[in-house]
Amino acid sequence: MNGNTRRHTSNVVQTEALAHRRDDSIEYIGFRVDGQAVVLNLSEHQRLTPDRSLDLVNHSPTGFEWGYAGSGPAQLACGLLLDYYNDAQVAREHYIAFRNRVISQLECDGPAACWHLTGEEIDAAMATITDDVVALPDGGGPSPTLPENWRTVARPDRRVFQRADRDHYIVLGEGADGWLAVLCSQGDRAYPAPLASRMVSDDADVEGAIRALVDESNDLIEPPEGEY
Repeated sequence: MNGNTRRHTSNVVQTEALAHRRDDSIEYIGFRVDGQAVVLNLSEHQRLTPDRSLDLVNHSPTGFEWGYAGSGPAQLACGLLLDYYNDAQVAREHYIAFRNRVISQLECDGPAACWHLTGEEIDAAMATITDDVVALPDGGGPSPTLPENWRTVARPDRRVFQRADRDHYIVLGEGADGWLAVLCSQGDRAYPAPLASRMVSDDADVEGAIRALVDESNDLIEPPEGEY
């Protein structure tokens, strides 16, 4: 189908950062001070802030959150992976899955009213997450046909194009009569919300449909000319 046929493989491509993990004795802790979320790297005695992760993805510049699948938890997922693995590609590639599987489940409970997350737990979660991913030969990266703020990842039954600077992504999968491309946004919802879609026949321009959804993503974010 226009070069978009599904990849079949039983081998999981691990990035170098995952193969050479950091000290799994590292521990993170999260709690609230006057209602504000605070995250610390206890092992290095440092507070984790969104600043570094905002250079990769801009979901929640106002701060981290946890306990649900939204923008604040997405920023925390990216920040934690970036801090722990010190690898931008790993963080960008897996933060959404890490948010859904780990960050959304964190709760400030117990006598100390905080959550704890160890390096060993991060490694275990990432091992499960990457088992589900069939990466491109280079581990995933920019698409040659899309703007540089979009990345592409191949999965067993679909291709995913993730926008790096906003909570937008495009999922391309097989539909009943061809290819179905859907532009989605997670936001603060439990499940992704479709924003636009294209049904493309097998012999049509699939890449053109994806580029059209990229343009729609820009239209949803950028104000019309002359409006600020």
